[in-house]
Amino acid sequence: MSLSYESIAKRPQCFQKLTGLSIKEFTEMFEKVRPVYLKWEDKKKASGRPSGFAGLEDKLLCLIMYYRTYITHTFLGYLFNVHNANVCRMFKVLEPMVAKVIHIKKDRTLTQDKVMAILADVTEVSTQRPKKKQKDKYSGKKKRHTLKSELGMREDGKIIHVSRVYGGRIHDFTIRKNERPFCRDSVKVVDSGFQGLQKREQNVWLPFKGTKKKPLTKEQKGHNKALAQLRIRIENKIGEIKVFKIVSERYRNFQKKLHMRFNIIAGLVNMKHGF
Repeated sequence: MSLSYESIAKRPQCFQKLTGLSIKEFTEMFEKVRPVYLKWEDKKKASGRPSGFAGLEDKLLCLIMYYRTYITHTFLGYLFNVHNANVCRMFKVLEPMVAKVIHIKKDRTLTQDKVMAILADVTEVSTQRPKKKQKDKYSGKKKRHTLKSELGMREDGKIIHVSRVYGGRIHDFTIRKNERPFCRDSVKVVDSGFQGLQKREQNVWLPFKGTKKKPLTKEQKGHNKALAQLRIRIENKIGEIKVFKIVSERYRNFQKKLHMRFNIIAGLVNMKHGF
């Protein structure tokens, strides 16, 4: 007996553990992807070899399980009773379709009236040691090779920005300089890794740093505490994204696909919260 959407949907609790989504959220995702998938099916000149999957529901289930558990294609093929090459080919076709309808949209109309505060942070994903340019990927903070991506979030919890993927050697502030500036008048709540941003952008909230000779004052400690209470929201949001093991465990795939996958997962997190 092979795994299928029809069989696993009868066990909602198990379904959520395997996919990170409830059945309602999965159905919402399916309804968004379905028109794009049917349009692609209509354009096909020939039916080609059968994939082995019963339908779009099973294909999406396989993809989301891959993001959630990050097991190998061979293991997924065994669970769904298909060859691992079929899983690989299916992902190559399906992922761009999902990325079209579930992603972080670049809204160029954002103003201070719409966004009063933006919380930003950079997250790292471990990766295999590259054969070339190893120094570019080595993170001195994590003591291993990593890939970095910056996340921007509104104060109401909606993710509004996912940066390109950078090597672990690149500093957080350098990533911010290479990305499109945030809304000019909005408050930017960031950590000490963004030191220098206050010279480039307005309304930047940074924590104070004390030394042995110059300890923090009571007011500065109060400021840091209030800032930490705001920044915990972006940390929790990153935690929601990293429920999907593909962006929390050691990344084994091509780097060029990580941005698309990170964007899809961020879009799924937004969808779960009604954005």
